[in-house]
Amino acid sequence: MSRIFILMAALGLAGFASAQVAVEAHPDQHAMLESDDAELAAAKQLVFDFWRYVLVARDMDRARQYMAETYIQHNPNIPTGRAPFIAFFGQMEQRPVQDTIDGLVAIVGEGDLVSMSFVRECADPRNEGGMYTTTWFDMFRVEDGMIAEHWDYGTVTGEDNPSDCL
Repeated sequence: MSRIFILMAALGLAGFASAQVAVEAHPDQHAMLESDDAELAAAKQLVFDFWRYVLVARDMDRARQYMAETYIQHNPNIPTGRAPFIAFFGQMEQRPVQDTIDGLVAIVGEGDLVSMSFVRECADPRNEGGMYTTTWFDMFRVEDGMIAEHWDYGTVTGEDNPSDCL
């Protein structure tokens, strides 16, 4: 029995000693947009540009260029539909358009779906003042050259449901 305890303790310490590998952004975002499938490459480019122009730069005039009118939103904090989306984000201050997306780890596509993953840095409750990285995911469905649907890890903040680490 003591051998098993020693082995378990050693394995536990070895796991603790090998800390998490930090999540890092991809060094060449534009290379991730390439695909042998022209439709898939176009869908990845559409999502990439939508993120840069509409979500980050908050250019709501461009939202009509990227989003279907019947856009479906699965994040409980953002309204469904292109017009309600524009009204929600249109209240926010516009920012400059960037050539790349901060913290983008990957952009991948399959069929009509395009997923993007991002670095997220969060306060570590196990280590006061410490931080850790994790990954945030957004997924989009593209239909007829427009973003038709969106999923992410959005949650409603409340007493029993703390905010994420945005």
